[in-house]
Amino acid sequence: MRIAIVTETFLPSVDGVVTRLRHAVERFVDLGHEVLVIAPDLGVTEHHGARVVGMRPVTLPFYKHRRFTLPNPTVDGVIRGFHPDVVHAAQPLLLASSGAYAAHRQRIPLVASYHTHIPRYLDLYKAWKWSKPLIWWQIRRNHALADINIATSQTMRDELAGQGLANLHVLRRGVDTAQFHPRFAAHEVRERLTDGHPEKKLLVFVGRLAAEKEIQRLRAMMDRRDDVALAIVGDGPFRGELERIFAGTSTLFPGFLEGEDLAAAFASADAFVFPSVTETLGLVILEGMASGLPVVAARSGPTMEQVTDGVDGLLFDAEDEASLDRALDRLADPQQAASIRRAARAEAEEFSWENASDDLLRLYELAIAEHGSRL
Repeated sequence: MRIAIVTETFLPSVDGVVTRLRHAVERFVDLGHEVLVIAPDLGVTEHHGARVVGMRPVTLPFYKHRRFTLPNPTVDGVIRGFHPDVVHAAQPLLLASSGAYAAHRQRIPLVASYHTHIPRYLDLYKAWKWSKPLIWWQIRRNHALADINIATSQTMRDELAGQGLANLHVLRRGVDTAQFHPRFAAHEVRERLTDGHPEKKLLVFVGRLAAEKEIQRLRAMMDRRDDVALAIVGDGPFRGELERIFAGTSTLFPGFLEGEDLAAAFASADAFVFPSVTETLGLVILEGMASGLPVVAARSGPTMEQVTDGVDGLLFDAEDEASLDRALDRLADPQQAASIRRAARAEAEEFSWENASDDLLRLYELAIAEHGSRL
């Protein structure tokens, strides 16, 4: 199969969308498929045997930390020259919308996937909240072109269906259980992330430091408790503000980590904390589970699809500060904490990027069949 993927973000950027697409590309190439990726030009021209065509990026005024590419007519010619059997437009809003329209014009089967819940994020960026109806209109228009639409959780599938998107499917999640593993726990890493207080309960957050991650919700908890150390791993446009917010607390900002350094940061903690209620899935939750960590997550549709309270993680109500304290106090029971750790790891082992990518391939095949039935 010849597969063209047009995406708003790709390597060397690091986030859940890139992680999913990177593993998919690797799996597709290993299975003998020919893959073309069209993405913002960040210097990468090839990945695992797949050609990467870069389009000139720009910096958007409301998100200066990352570069995006606006809709570009060049995409049409690139896709025409590749002759794909299917086009996958990942988050078709800017550059990826050019892929969606190119597929539509050239009558190529189209899959469109929804990864980032931008309309919900706009509630947190007050200066841009006025554009929310326009964004929903654009989402509905672009996804209407697709033979198959993909959501990353059942909760998002239901919300998108309520907005009128059709032919919706939920894509399986995945995790690299070799990369994220309890064996990477290291006392020296714990010593560093607790700033020399390894006896404290170490909570780790990993992700892009942006307002929509709602990390600032944890500040009040850090004021109330002297038994907790917090490590906020990552970088992003909100880092400076977060450093100001958490000043004077037992909070460390080790910056962006990857590879074994990231695996050790996970595995050396007592719990992974996930305060956001706006995520469409949060693949990082599964990375925490694979590391053998109890995930302490704010209750939302997508988190409840992944975390069973008291079994493989702990849930709290984002608006109830006492709820978070109660969840953390439950970790004080060594038996319960150990049981949750074992269950979390076991849950993660049920998922693999190979299976998730094969699931995506089946959706490509379904899109081809759906498209053919309408000709």
